[in-house]
Amino acid sequence: MSEVWLRKNRRRRLEMGHPWVYKSEIADVKGEPKRAEVVVVKNHQGHYLATGFYHPDSQIAVRIATYDDKEVIDKGWLKRRVTAAFAYRKRFLPRVDFCRAIYGEADGLPGLIVDKYGSIAVVQVLSAAMEARRTWIAPVLKDILGVNSVYERSDAPTRLMEGLEPSEGCLLGECPKEVEVMENGLKFWVDIVSGQKTGHFFDQRENRAAIAPIVRFSAAEKPRPDLRYEEPPGDLDRRENIHKMAKTNGNRHGATVLDCFCHTGGFAMHALLYGASHVTLVDSSEHAIVTAKQNAEANNFSDRCEFVVANAFDQLRTYEQEGRTFDVVILDPPAFAKTKGAVEGALRGYKEINLRGLKLVAEGGFLVTASCSYHVSPDVWKEVIADAAQDARKILRLVEYRSAAKDHPQLFSMPENDYLKFAIFMVQSR
Repeated sequence: MSEVWLRKNRRRRLEMGHPWVYKSEIADVKGEPKRAEVVVVKNHQGHYLATGFYHPDSQIAVRIATYDDKEVIDKGWLKRRVTAAFAYRKRFLPRVDFCRAIYGEADGLPGLIVDKYGSIAVVQVLSAAMEARRTWIAPVLKDILGVNSVYERSDAPTRLMEGLEPSEGCLLGECPKEVEVMENGLKFWVDIVSGQKTGHFFDQRENRAAIAPIVRFSAAEKPRPDLRYEEPPGDLDRRENIHKMAKTNGNRHGATVLDCFCHTGGFAMHALLYGASHVTLVDSSEHAIVTAKQNAEANNFSDRCEFVVANAFDQLRTYEQEGRTFDVVILDPPAFAKTKGAVEGALRGYKEINLRGLKLVAEGGFLVTASCSYHVSPDVWKEVIADAAQDARKILRLVEYRSAAKDHPQLFSMPENDYLKFAIFMVQSR
């Protein structure tokens, strides 16, 4: 087995648990390992550190597979990692039939993403290491996750950086174009073939549920003590219990909600479930709006929805010019900064949408805002929101600050995992 020896004066990231070795950290390569070949990683003194997959042409030269020098990297290795990942989800999630079952490096499987939609798994193979072992994947997922079908959506730009072409198609069983997902008691139709990424964004699951207290009443309402917010009884995933909470709130009006960058209506459907009186959904993708309409129909919410196909930036300006306000404004945009070089422009974009969004929040209402750009740090993102609030002459009260859902575990030593930033603010004028 070839060996990768690291520089003496490098940062000890690998010893802290970071699963990548960058090309700039390597002092010497003993042997002639090919792409995706297993190599041993040693420090400058020759002490064993880890075993990983080598890539001679990538800035990420080694992706770590194990820290045990006795472990063999074979199909059994994949089964052990998948089993451990699924056991982790079973510990922390109320149900595991719909979840992100595998989250790449955070689960010790570099470059492999798997979302479980009941009996169907949707996979992304994003590294040359996993590409070279792709024949293992579908059989192991069938065995451990209990799925009958596996569909591949390996069309992310990161494959090109690994020297791989996009790859899509059914790997196992019969793969329908659309599947039905249950989340927090709601039904969602997910397009696994043409939807964004793997079709559904499980990383916001717990954040979508977090909006329940702020949509139950309008900003102008003063809840009586006997109508205080309470969690629904029993299993959160039982629709009858959640609907009971929404329908027995007394003489209340419920919030009016603007959901920008709504995608297929994840936040909007939750707002309506938890008692919102009306939701306006805005997205530039007609395909996303079509699916959002399907989801509204599936949950009997169509009569409380308004659907708008438009650029969110333009629509926010239009609503401002019309003098329109909402009790809750939700901003969940796609990543504005996918590279370090895009950060400056991304910050302008984040400030613009938050500034416009704040101006549309009714007095005493709420701003729900998010960012999935890893290259924009949490501190910088918060500063942008603070600047937007200053320009909008608003005072913000932080209600919630959250990250990704529990099926998107974060390696503490890997900042790249900590990409999602989510906040709820109460908004008042100054």
